[in-house]
Amino acid sequence: MNMDFNDDLKATAGVPTPVTGLERLRQEIDQTDRQLVALLAQRRGLVMEVAEVKKERGLPTHHPAREEDLISSRRAQAQEAGLDPDYIEDLFRTVMRNSRVGQLDTLGRRSVRPGARVLIVGGRGSMGRLFARCFTQSDYLVRILDVEDWPQVAELASGIDLALLAVPIQVSPSVALQLGPHLPPNCVLCDITSLKKEPLEAMLRAHAGPVTGLHPLFGPGTVSMDKQIVVVSPGRDGAACQWLLDQLAVWGNVLVEAEAGEHDRTMGIVQALRHFATFAFGEYLCGRQVPISRTLEVSSPIYRLELGMVGRLFAQDPALYAEIIFATPERRVLLRDFIESLNRHLEMVDRGDKQAFINQFQKVAAWFGPFSEQAMRESNFLIEKLVHRF
Repeated sequence: MNMDFNDDLKATAGVPTPVTGLERLRQEIDQTDRQLVALLAQRRGLVMEVAEVKKERGLPTHHPAREEDLISSRRAQAQEAGLDPDYIEDLFRTVMRNSRVGQLDTLGRRSVRPGARVLIVGGRGSMGRLFARCFTQSDYLVRILDVEDWPQVAELASGIDLALLAVPIQVSPSVALQLGPHLPPNCVLCDITSLKKEPLEAMLRAHAGPVTGLHPLFGPGTVSMDKQIVVVSPGRDGAACQWLLDQLAVWGNVLVEAEAGEHDRTMGIVQALRHFATFAFGEYLCGRQVPISRTLEVSSPIYRLELGMVGRLFAQDPALYAEIIFATPERRVLLRDFIESLNRHLEMVDRGDKQAFINQFQKVAAWFGPFSEQAMRESNFLIEKLVHRF
């Protein structure tokens, strides 16, 4: 008590209080942290210089081999320094993503065909606005065609190099057929809906020139296109469509080619079934009036992560998800099969048959094979991120 009182008197009188060992260490840590921030700023400056060189030479933003070499080197360095290599890898992957996004601010604005005329059909919708902004930033001449603009369709479509359909799934085929007669012969026609077979067939009927189908696997809230996947379903004259694909790659997208039918079958699982199962879980929790806040207080990180995905669904546009889930008769059959598969387990539940559950569990685990270990690693990474953030 007296020491504290004397220290207060010294501070009041302008006499510096002696720095304790703990306080000195904290000051050194603060100084080290400031040096780390300064070094990161220095690194960012170098990255921007690299971006300018890449821009001059037309080089891509992402260099996977270079990044993996860097990670391997830093892991080895961490091992020698007595640090956890996983910790250092996590740190540097964050730094490198920040670097890529920063480079995309410069490189992502490059144009594969500067001055080309792009018509965004549905350009006042959320995805239409996103692509209109990207094309505009890359020195394309962007025109917008929305519902109220159809009386001017001939004028808006005159001389365009690309027509991009950013309209709802159910109207995409009819819009393509309406637009087709107004398109120049060499104009590329593409769509960005999450269904590919029917829209692609309609575009091929509507337009005799280059046609391709695109499915961006991201939403309008995307901050950066770095490593965002775009599925490409070829239609006609791929060589004439290549400049569009090259532009997507310049923006940072990863392009995955899939035939339209294969795409739709895969998306039936990846999107329709997954979204419906998430909806059903959330609807059940709502029906039971489960106290969400209380469950989170006593939950494991994995439950918070799973519940976060459920809550994320219900924070978005229900009409959009209704379109995706019920888009085709095939998807509705898939959902019916899923519900029937759940009903097949009712007898096991009624009996409380643990052995039947274990047998089925082991069968499914064997089917998943090595992916289960990969899933464990990836989910552990996400859980650690979640724990650190919250």
